[in-house]
Amino acid sequence: MQHDDYMKLAINLAAATKGQTSPNPQVGAVVVKNGEILGMGAHLKAGTPHAEVHAIAAAGEKAKGADIYVTLEPCSHFGRTPPCADLIINSGIKRVFIASADPNPLVAGKGIARMRDAGIEVVTGLLQEKADSLNEPFFHFIKTKTPYVTIKAASSFDGKTAAKTGDSKWITSPESRQDVHRLRHEHDAILTGVNTIIHDNPLLTARLPQSGKNPIRIVLDTNLRIPADANVIRDQAVKTVIYTGSRIEESKADEIKKYGVEIISFPSEDVAIKSVLQDLGERNIMTLFVEGGSEVHASFIKSNSFQQIILYMAPKIIGGKEAVPFVGGIGADYVKNAPVLEFEKVERIGGDLKITAKPLKEAMN
Repeated sequence: MQHDDYMKLAINLAAATKGQTSPNPQVGAVVVKNGEILGMGAHLKAGTPHAEVHAIAAAGEKAKGADIYVTLEPCSHFGRTPPCADLIINSGIKRVFIASADPNPLVAGKGIARMRDAGIEVVTGLLQEKADSLNEPFFHFIKTKTPYVTIKAASSFDGKTAAKTGDSKWITSPESRQDVHRLRHEHDAILTGVNTIIHDNPLLTARLPQSGKNPIRIVLDTNLRIPADANVIRDQAVKTVIYTGSRIEESKADEIKKYGVEIISFPSEDVAIKSVLQDLGERNIMTLFVEGGSEVHASFIKSNSFQQIILYMAPKIIGGKEAVPFVGGIGADYVKNAPVLEFEKVERIGGDLKITAKPLKEAMN
């Protein structure tokens, strides 16, 4: 096996933990000596041992003189766990291969410097693009202190999310809907608008065959119109947070709070997306899955408050001027002013297309 092969193994170990390490990054590590894999591991959950700890523990005394392949720069500070850079130094490892540098100011090159000062050879940038892609949400969160936002929608071939009657069940295939539950499981929080709650009364939970982690539920409800018997209030399956404006009925708020629901009222009359994201960031919400209606999607897009869009497109044509589009609002005045995206991935799920698109970097500069 070559250096790339060992790093690919470390990346695959890290990838398997998607959705469970937040607000920490996904990290994998592999210890190798004379062509033999001595130990490997992944960081499983915030507050638990890092990937390097698992890999070096498995290698034991044989780690002396070995190489270690790590997907992210080893930490050099005391947090909830000791510094991994010190562990590597004390283990006697002679070479460290790193894919991604850590943008966290507490690390940011300090781990690499500490190991080099101790006489360890450090090679950086091995399969960096693959490793960077793995931790894109973490990098965004560290740099902006706000969640990485994914807008999700299911539409017909002509971009409609519901017929003129409001009927939307079901546009996409069972396979697509199951994939959505997997994505919910991988996110810290899921957001929708009050109109979706009133119309559909969704659970907003991750219903997978092997169970799953439910994301925190976020509802945008400017005037607190949410029904007091809505599923997201009464089922108590997971925490629900409602963001409102300043003009709400306090007696209704008190009734809702009895079910453990948190209500955050902004001093303004409306609810600004940027303010919501800032508050979620302060709560260590690293990834946000937006499953709103057309107006909620329009608000996120208009304020440039999203990092990617996942659209499940079904081979159906609903048609009609009064049918509900994927994105509402007033729209762009001219085509040249429309946000420009780039398709990152297109795949088949059931009979549908799953399209992943991100803002075009050149258009944002």
